[in-house]
Amino acid sequence: MAQQDGARLFRETWIAGVREYFPGEPKAGYVTPWDDTPEWERQAAGAVYEQVVQFFALSDGQAARLSREQKGRFVATCWTAQMYRHFEDPKPGYVADWSDLPDWQQETDSDIFEAIEKSLT
Repeated sequence: MAQQDGARLFRETWIAGVREYFPGEPKAGYVTPWDDTPEWERQAAGAVYEQVVQFFALSDGQAARLSREQKGRFVATCWTAQMYRHFEDPKPGYVADWSDLPDWQQETDSDIFEAIEKSLT
């Protein structure tokens, strides 16, 4: 899958997760469709997609054996690195540690990893 398609998969899985797990009405930016997603966010999504793909390749597919939480943590850590790449002084919520993320975001990050994993098989 091309990186742009992977970035789109990331974004679509994010939106689906927000709609499933977010308590109440999410902020509009959380569910902005791909065509309206800012370029920096598209680039970050594509980079995280590629990191998960490489993680699978480098582990000879054994990354599939991680727990759901470990999978989500990996996505969250990769996303945090992208926030530091794209912003000099990112908002604290953009770079929060896994334990400080709300449950809905942890579940969504885990879903993202699993969607990428599924796309590789």
